[in-house]
Amino acid sequence: MDDSVARDAKRLLLRYGAPIAVVDRLSDDERISFARTILRATPGDRPGKLKEMLREGRAAQ
Repeated sequence: MDDSVARDAKRLLLRYGAPIAVVDRLSDDERISFARTILRATPGDRPGKLKEMLREGRAAQ
């Protein structure tokens, strides 16, 4: 995967409230998967959805 995609995914996760320590522990593939899932949610639901996904430790399909 292109490094710019992974960087953009990291920025997106941070923008919606993911703690940097948590994001840093995720692999590039996990960051991208979480970011893609978040983008499918409505903008108002994104922070809550992200926190729920991080608590569960997985990106929803």
